[in-house]
Amino acid sequence: MLTRCRSGVVRGVQGELVELEIHTGRGLPGIAMVGKVGASVRESAQRVRAAILNGGFPYPRKKIVVNFAPADVPKTGAGLDLPLAVGLIASGLPGAKPELAQHLILGELALDGRVRGVRGVLPIVCAAEKTKLTGLLVPEENAGEAAIVSTCPVYPVRSLRQAIAHLEGRVPIEPQRNDPHSLFEAGEEASPDFRQVRGQDAAKRALLIGAAGGHNVLLVGPPGSGKTLLARCLLGILPRLSLAEAIETTAVHSVMAPLKNPLLTQRPFRAPHHTVSEAGFLGGGVSLRPGEVSLAHNGVLFLDETLEFPRRLLDLLRQPLEEGEFCLSRCGGSRTLPARIVLVLATNPCPCGYLTHPRRACSCTPPVVERYRSRLSGPIIDRVDLIIPVDPVESHHLSSEASGPNSRELREKVSKAREVQEERYQDASTRVNGEVDGEDLI
Repeated sequence: MLTRCRSGVVRGVQGELVELEIHTGRGLPGIAMVGKVGASVRESAQRVRAAILNGGFPYPRKKIVVNFAPADVPKTGAGLDLPLAVGLIASGLPGAKPELAQHLILGELALDGRVRGVRGVLPIVCAAEKTKLTGLLVPEENAGEAAIVSTCPVYPVRSLRQAIAHLEGRVPIEPQRNDPHSLFEAGEEASPDFRQVRGQDAAKRALLIGAAGGHNVLLVGPPGSGKTLLARCLLGILPRLSLAEAIETTAVHSVMAPLKNPLLTQRPFRAPHHTVSEAGFLGGGVSLRPGEVSLAHNGVLFLDETLEFPRRLLDLLRQPLEEGEFCLSRCGGSRTLPARIVLVLATNPCPCGYLTHPRRACSCTPPVVERYRSRLSGPIIDRVDLIIPVDPVESHHLSSEASGPNSRELREKVSKAREVQEERYQDASTRVNGEVDGEDLI
C-alpha cells in the first residue's frame, strides 16, 4: 500500500516542497524514514504514533517505510508531523482514500492530537503557489500568514481528527480569508519620536539626510550623549514599507518563529549585542537559518558599541552592504539571504569614552586610541557615508520644552525625497542615493 502527500520545509528564507511517500507492507512492525531526514524528523515517529492512537485512529501494525523526496534536500523541523500522521491514517482506511496529493499539509502534533504552529509557513506557501493545489491545511496559528499570499483555500486546523474529517469530506473546514491590503493599512508603527531628542540639531539633520538617501551612518560621541536614542528615532522617519516589502520582511521573520501578526507592517530594528556569534549575526545551522543581518532586511541594523564587536564579524558586512544580499555557503549547501539594510554604527571616540568630551579628561594614550579605532577596517568605513559627531547635551537643553518637527513630519520629507530618487533612478537598479555606484557620481 502506497500513500502520497505533500508538505514543505525551509532552507534559508526559501520554501522547499516535500513529497511524503508512505509504504506499508509485510514485515516486522516498525517505521523507517529515508530521504536525508534530520534528528527532529526522526523523533517525530513516536510523537505521531501517540497522536494517532490518542486521536482514536488505528496505527498500522505493519512495516512502514517513509520516503521524504527530494532525497537531496535536508528535512528538519516539526512541520512534517501532521502530513506523516495523515498519510499513515489514510493508508489504513478501507475503501476510497482522501486525495492527499492535491493538498499541502503542515503542522506539529501534540501527543493528544492537537496541531501546533510551526515556523516558515509563509515561504513554503510562496513555493507552493507554483504548483496546482486544491487546498492548504495549516495550523490555526499560522493560517493568517498563509492566507496573505495563497491563491487557493487555506484551512486552519486545530487537531488531527479535524484534519481527517475535512479530508474525508465529513466536516468541511471554513477557509481562512485575509486581505493583505487591509492588514497593511491597519498596521501602526511604534518608535521613539524625534521630539524626544533634546538638542543635537546637527545630528538630527544628518540622520534626516541619511534616511532620505538610504545612507549608512556612524555616530561618534561620549557615553550618555544620546547615540542610541538617535538611532532608534531613525526608524520612525523612514518611509513606510510597501506591501511587497512587508511580505518580504514577514517571510524572513516567519522562518524564525510563528508570527503573532499575519503581516509585519513596521520596518524591523535589530540591535544585536557585541557577544553575538557568527551564526547568530550572519546566519547558519543545518537549515541555513537567517541571522541578525537578514532579520534587519528592509529596516535598520544598529550596532551599539561597534568597536567592541570582533573585527572579523564587522568585516562580514562587506557583501551585504554592497549588494543588499549575501550568499551563505556551508557544507550542506548554499542559500542567498536578503540584507537590504540601513546600517547605524555607534561608538565612543576612545576606550574610556571621553576623548571629545568638553568637561571630562580622557585617560587614553594616543597608541591606545589608534588601536581602538583600527578595529573598524577601511572597507567598512568606505561603506559608511555619514560620520556624525554627537556631543554631550547641555543642561539647559535637557530642561527645555520639546521643539522642532516630530517624526511624522520628518517622514513626509523623507518620503518626498524618496519619490524624487525613484523617478531619477527609474531606468537603473539603484533605488536611493546611498546605492549609487562611484561611476554614476562622476
